[in-house]
Parts: sequence; structure tokens; C-alpha cells
Amino acid sequence: MADNRIGLRGDRGAVLGAMMLATGLIAIDSTIIATAVPSVVADIGGFHEFPWLFSIYLLAQAVSVPVYGKLNDMFGRKPVILFGIALFLLGSIFCGAAWNIWMLIAFRVVQGLGAGAIQPTTITIVGDLYSVRERAKVQGYVASVWGVSSVVGPTLGGVFSEYVSWRWIFFVNIPLCLLAAWMIMRKFHERRDRARPVIDYRGSVLLTLGLTLVVLGVLEGGQAWSWASPASVAILGLGALLLIAFGFTERTAAQPVLPLWIFRRRLLVISGQLSVGIGAILMALSSYVPTYAQEALGAGPLVAGLALAALTLGWPVSASQAGRIYLRFGFRVCALAGTALVFAGSALLLLLGRHSSVLEVAGFCAIIGLGMGLTASPTLIAAQSSVGWSERGVVTANNIFLRSLGSALGVAVFGAVANAVLGSGAVTAAGLTTAVHRIFIGIVIVAAVMVVLAAFLPGVSREEQPVGEPAAAPMSS
Repeated sequence: MADNRIGLRGDRGAVLGAMMLATGLIAIDSTIIATAVPSVVADIGGFHEFPWLFSIYLLAQAVSVPVYGKLNDMFGRKPVILFGIALFLLGSIFCGAAWNIWMLIAFRVVQGLGAGAIQPTTITIVGDLYSVRERAKVQGYVASVWGVSSVVGPTLGGVFSEYVSWRWIFFVNIPLCLLAAWMIMRKFHERRDRARPVIDYRGSVLLTLGLTLVVLGVLEGGQAWSWASPASVAILGLGALLLIAFGFTERTAAQPVLPLWIFRRRLLVISGQLSVGIGAILMALSSYVPTYAQEALGAGPLVAGLALAALTLGWPVSASQAGRIYLRFGFRVCALAGTALVFAGSALLLLLGRHSSVLEVAGFCAIIGLGMGLTASPTLIAAQSSVGWSERGVVTANNIFLRSLGSALGVAVFGAVANAVLGSGAVTAAGLTTAVHRIFIGIVIVAAVMVVLAAFLPGVSREEQPVGEPAAAPMSS
């Protein structure tokens, strides 16, 4: 008998719980290390190298997502997510045992590669298990993981660093990884065709190397080296050439790792462009709102963190209600409402100054978060629902990668804006306020472009998944 229950009850609910736990692993890990940096540096050194702990993890995760998306469609979701959890577990163990900063950085690569498998696969599995109508209710569960993690992650990092050891921010992943893997192995069973896959090795290598160089150049440009330096030109230029070669390769590949038709369908192109904007705005706010609240408004680290948390707490609230809108009015109306809220909240940020209150900052961030919940999840669901099972992994991974690319671009562009205002002298409250105000102007421009993009989305919602696809069948053993 089919299990039609929504939420965490029943067999599908057990798989959903496992997906939430797996998502929590990477969500918490993206923030938990931030508050532990002083303890890490005090123990194993590497003050000048510690930014690599963040950028190398983001790089490894971002460039591996498209490849994992294709593997999802070729081999099924279950082996890919179990491999990702195992890799994340291995990386966590080695990170916790790292004896110097360079070993810690190297093991963060392993963690990032594991996260690159987990993130798109969990979203793809949810897309397999639930119809569009059901996902309208389920999406709030998954979105809530990121909201909770934004608060829990930094708190746990501070607790472990102060009262135990920074190494436990990695060791805590061990029982969580084992529990998630056990739940998936026990409850998630998928039926798929056993046709022999043809692996696009050449395309995979060209795509991975090209993306690695481009994302690395964007992340480190203006920081590790100047934009006009020979190193920057060489890295970005070679990355672009490899991606061009990849494009020509994919035109003749039997089973391309990233099919070029993704870039020819209006729904997929627009949802991907919206993901770039989402990533850029999120990274800009995450990078500069806490600093602005502390240095310009005089708030403490905890209060500044809570101001930003309003963004990620508003997200799941609206995501849980987004289904009511897109099921009744279509994805375009839902995305327009969401991007309009993002634009409104971004425009309100322009009212902030040196004498604003942290409560105002939190309120404006909450409005943006509400808009993100009505934009990010529905547009991804629309993209997933436009394809069958054998293409859903690639489509999901492409959307997630573009959000990561948007984050990297946001770091580069908004960092350049801040550095141009602040210069090389001492950072003052007035100077920081001016710099952040310029960044807010950039965010408003990105939000305005997102509103225009949302207006061109197809307006029809599809309430059922495409027919003729293998079903994911969670069963209790």
C-alpha cells in the first residue's frame, strides 16, 4: 500500500529525516569553524593561511557538484549519497587529527568533495520521493535545516573551542555521518534501470579543471593576488579555455556530464540565473552584515550574529508556505513575490547608517529571507519538475553549482567594492559604513535584475512528476 503521509512519519518520512540530517552535516560545517579560528591558529598556527579553510572547502564542493549530479542520474542516488557521506566522514576524522594548518586545509578538500555529493543528492532524492504538490509542504522541512544550522553552527563552534577542543567541531560529525548512512541504507531503496552507463571521462576532467581554475581565480582575485597580475590572468584565462574545450567535447559525447540542452531551456536558464543572484546576495550579507553591526553600530558578536540569523530564519518560514502560492498561481507569480520582497528588503538596507539600530538590520534581513524562501525553493522545484528521473540529478546539481558560483562572484565583486572604499589605511566606523552602503547598492541592483528574471519564468505549475520515470521507493526492512 502506498505511503501518502507527508512529513517525518511513515517510510518516506524516515528517508526525509535522513536527508535533513545529511543536509545538516554540510550546513553546520559551513559555519561551525568560523568561531573556532582563533583556537585553531593558537594550537597549530597558520594565521595568514586560515582563509583557505573556507575557500578551499567552497571550491571543492562547488566544482564537484556538476559531476555528482550526472553520477546521480547514471548510478542512482543511493550509492552517490553514501559515497559522499563516507568521504565527508573520512575528511572530518582527518581534519580533527590534523597536526598543522596545511594538513587541515588538505583535509578540508576531502570534506568539500563529500559535501559536493551530499548537497545535490539530498535535494534530488526529495524531488524523487514527492510530487510537486507534496513538495510544497515538504520543502519547509529541508529549508528549516539551514535556518537552524545558521544559529547552531557558530554556537557549537564556540562551545567546543572554549570548553573542549576545536578538534571536536570535526569529530562531532562522526556519529552524525554514521546515523545518516544507517538510516539511508535501512529505509531508502530505489528502483532504476540497470543499463550499463557510459562515463564521460574527458568531459568530467575538463569541466572539473576548468571550474576549479575559474572559481579559484574569482575567490582569490584581489586577495591572494591582484586582478591584473600574471597569476590572475593565467588562472582565469586557462580556466576559460578549458571550459570552452569542454563545451566542444560535450557536443559529441554519448553521455555528456553536463548536457548542453540545460542552457537552451528557458525555465532552466532563468532558474539558474536566479540562483546566481541568490548566492551573490547571501554571501554579501553574510560577509558584511555582522562586521557592520559590530564595527559601525557597536554590537557584540552574538547580537551581530543574530541580526544575520534573521535572514536564514525567515527563509524556512516562507519556504514552507511557498507551495500554497505556486500551486494556485504558478511558479512565476511565486518567484515574482519572492524577488519583490528581496528587492524591498535590499532597498531598505540603504536607509541604514552609523546610528541605526541592530533591530533595523535584523528586520530588513528578515524581509530578504522571506523573499528568498519564496524564490529559491520554488524555482528549483520548477526546474526539477520539468525533467524526468534520468535528468533530475544534472538539473539539480547545475542549479546548486550556479548558486555557489554566485557566492564566489559575490565575494570577489563586493570585496573589491569594500577595498576600494576602505583602502589600505585603518578601518573607521565612518569608512566601513560608506563601504557597506556601496555594497547595499550593489545588492539592490542584483535584486532588481532578479525581479526582471522572475517575470520571464513560465507561469504554469505542474502538480505531478513526469511519467515513465523510475520511482524511488523507501521501504522499511
